[in-house]
Amino acid sequence: MSNEVSLDAAVAQAKDRLDQHTVEIVQRHFHESTGCPFWLGKKAELKFDPLTEIKCYDDLKKFPAFEDDWLRGGPVERWRMKDHADRPTYVFETGGTTGVPKSRVVVDDFRTDYTLFSKTLPDEYFPQGGNWLMLGPSGPRRLRLAVEHLAQVRGGISFCIDLDPRWVVKLIKKGWMEHLEEYKKHCMDQAITILTANHNIKCMFGTPKLIEGLCLALEERGTSLAEVGITGIFSGGTEFTPQWTRFCVEELFGGPPEESGIYMTPTYGNTLMGLACSKPVTAAEKYKISYYAPQPRAVTEVVCFDDYNTKVGFGETGRVKLTTLTPEFFVPGFLERDEGEREAPFETYPWDGVSGVRPFHETAATTTVGVY
Repeated sequence: MSNEVSLDAAVAQAKDRLDQHTVEIVQRHFHESTGCPFWLGKKAELKFDPLTEIKCYDDLKKFPAFEDDWLRGGPVERWRMKDHADRPTYVFETGGTTGVPKSRVVVDDFRTDYTLFSKTLPDEYFPQGGNWLMLGPSGPRRLRLAVEHLAQVRGGISFCIDLDPRWVVKLIKKGWMEHLEEYKKHCMDQAITILTANHNIKCMFGTPKLIEGLCLALEERGTSLAEVGITGIFSGGTEFTPQWTRFCVEELFGGPPEESGIYMTPTYGNTLMGLACSKPVTAAEKYKISYYAPQPRAVTEVVCFDDYNTKVGFGETGRVKLTTLTPEFFVPGFLERDEGEREAPFETYPWDGVSGVRPFHETAATTTVGVY
């Protein structure tokens, strides 16, 4: 009973914190002295005054649905906060699709997100001072710099490979599977060259497809991830399923961490949200993967397919709706291209989570996943 009471108290406390944080962030983004040109311009179109009428998180429903296209094209400076005008600024693009990409300007958000994430990693498998391999999309995506920052926060150095997910998507769409295999081999060759060059690499980021490809490529060379020194893997991508995780842990790694010496933590993240951590994934729970957004900086809700302002019940299926609330970036009610099941709060993350994340069924047929 006491556990239930303490969880209820933690949930209430997290809700209060989110309400307070929401008000502070909205004030910042809509105040003339600090706000960005985009939101200051939108303010005139709204049917309410965000500065006086947003008093809690729930009030964000007053905003119209956030449109994908608002993030496409320029000038990108319209998203830069007025009091950040003289700060060094990055621009990150989303995903591996083609067309005009969605862009996000960033000053410190990626560092903040990954510093917070670092605190969730067990030192036993992600040793302080260990170096990292970044086996994922490079170019204009935030992952490269984010993993580099994560390595630096933990006292290590990050080694990166060249990988263009847009080229991968083009190869798939053209049906050039032979070229795709060669490109994958090219990426694996880069990774293995780094891993076998005596750089003390203990940790890595990789998408599920790339981790699998790397394990099989190492096997062909008569070695394994454990033998080349990897102990901690941070991974993310839509291909993260309980079936793949079981196969990866039991077949590719050689067993759970206590047997193989390799610990993998799934994450669900993107350029707009940051990084959602997972509840520890265990064989006892059939490798179920449940993600929890980094509240109050970002919130994910699982909402009804026919009413995006209403959450589904726990365990029920709906579309993933994202709200981003950082001092640099405000996005209310962004509908992700994902769906999943709503998960209950628990001790570590006393707010809603989402499991079974997969492409949204209405657009899944037109979504090319690529390296993810």
